[in-house]
Amino acid sequence: MNKPAQDGSALVVALIFLVLMSLFAISAFDGSSTNMRVVGNMQARQEAIGAAQVAIEQTLSSPTFSSNPDIVAANAVNVDVDGNGTPDYKVTMTPQPKCYRARAIKTVELDAAVPADLACMKSGVVNTGGLDDGEAGGIAGNSLCSNTEWNVRAQVLDERSGAQVAVNQGVAIRVLETDAMNSCK
Repeated sequence: MNKPAQDGSALVVALIFLVLMSLFAISAFDGSSTNMRVVGNMQARQEAIGAAQVAIEQTLSSPTFSSNPDIVAANAVNVDVDGNGTPDYKVTMTPQPKCYRARAIKTVELDAAVPADLACMKSGVVNTGGLDDGEAGGIAGNSLCSNTEWNVRAQVLDERSGAQVAVNQGVAIRVLETDAMNSCK
């Protein structure tokens, strides 16, 4: 018996399918690599935003912030987001925190039952629960405290991931009137 001659068409078709399958695999690999980079960038950005928030909270919670904000904010804050003891992000307050408004708190706005209000009261000042300035028990004028409003901006530049984030935070702080006069010029 004679076998018919083979012309190699099956081999050519198999090679074409092999090339097509290789192209699909390369395309899937490139797509997954791109997705991994996108997810990694999003994670680095979210970590940088979190580090900026931590730095803002640390700066604002400093006991000397209201009296000397420039010195408190002058030092960069190192933040360790993964808890391994090594700082992951360096956060700077750029520009320096700025007080843009101060309003003296009137003595009639204070309540002797609130501990935060007691520090603002001048001796003999007691809120009588709604009495006007001229009525018995109320003393007209300003208390020892002011409400101040600040703009605080934290900036993070991570050289490792290339993440660059700036977070602006508006905050109101009750401070002594003398500190408000010095900070809110």
